[in-house]
Amino acid sequence: MERRILGQGLPGGGLEVSAIGFGCMGMTFAYGPGPDRAENISLLRDAVELGVTLFDTAELYGPFHNEMLVGEALRPVRDHVVIATKFAFDLTPDGKNHGLNSQPEHVKRVADECLARLGIDVIDLFYQHRVDPNVPIEDTAGAVKELIEAGKVRHFGMSEASAATIRRAHDIQPVTAVQGEYSLWEREPENAVLPTLEELGIGFVAYSPLGRGFLTGKISVDTEFAAGDFRNIVPRFAAENRAANLALVALMTEIAIAKGATTAQIALAWLLVQKPWIVPIPGTRHTDRLTENLGAADLVLTPGDLAEIEAASRAVKIVGERYPEAAMKTLGL
Repeated sequence: MERRILGQGLPGGGLEVSAIGFGCMGMTFAYGPGPDRAENISLLRDAVELGVTLFDTAELYGPFHNEMLVGEALRPVRDHVVIATKFAFDLTPDGKNHGLNSQPEHVKRVADECLARLGIDVIDLFYQHRVDPNVPIEDTAGAVKELIEAGKVRHFGMSEASAATIRRAHDIQPVTAVQGEYSLWEREPENAVLPTLEELGIGFVAYSPLGRGFLTGKISVDTEFAAGDFRNIVPRFAAENRAANLALVALMTEIAIAKGATTAQIALAWLLVQKPWIVPIPGTRHTDRLTENLGAADLVLTPGDLAEIEAASRAVKIVGERYPEAAMKTLGL
């Protein structure tokens, strides 16, 4: 698979990863009961065999279980993969979340805990999962800088940060990658974040590039999500909003049929074309979907295709917030 560089503007070069990564969250978190541990491990190792090198996890996912799963799956191929994990929440050992905490000493303690759960010696990419408004970003970036100097972390990342906050952090410790939700139904990063990253030479990792499954074309107005699936409380997935938002999927499906591709592949290929330093990280629990997603890397979109996709995207107003209101406030979104 094609490789891309996150943080190509950094002194000494950035971080090389596969053009499409793997978002591991959904294996143990947010989408209800999933496959057993052995199946998940097998799928992660299949991804490596198919050329994926970037794997994204976090202490929050589970909490904790996801990191242990990823660590176990990837340990045999540790030298061939990039493991990204995240800090930012005050999690007790029993998994209870007491809110944001990016105090320097907490960041350092979490790094040690992440290393232990993953069973590795160094975290390749350590993201601040969400910006903590109670801690100056300079202090948090300084803590990650110390972790890098200590050899516990290789690269600093941020998630869902504003352009201004990214600049302040970057002045203290160069940021390799910023993660954010970006897809044909969530284009807000185009307004300020992406231009800032281009200026500073920072990479962008797009999570939920398939709109939490919506852009695959497999979700209808009548789809019922499993108990524990957080899409049950996401406004954008409410039945009335889903009905309106399906207009985008219908247009994408027409384009996909004409290209001999799937709607998921169109969505991912579109992202790959936007910038050479954008890396989407779709997640899945199924081998056939993994293969489908990775096929997007080989899909060629012509200028005419892109114009058609752009027209489809602009023709449909996406309805509903991407997180519940309480979560938007908690996460500072």
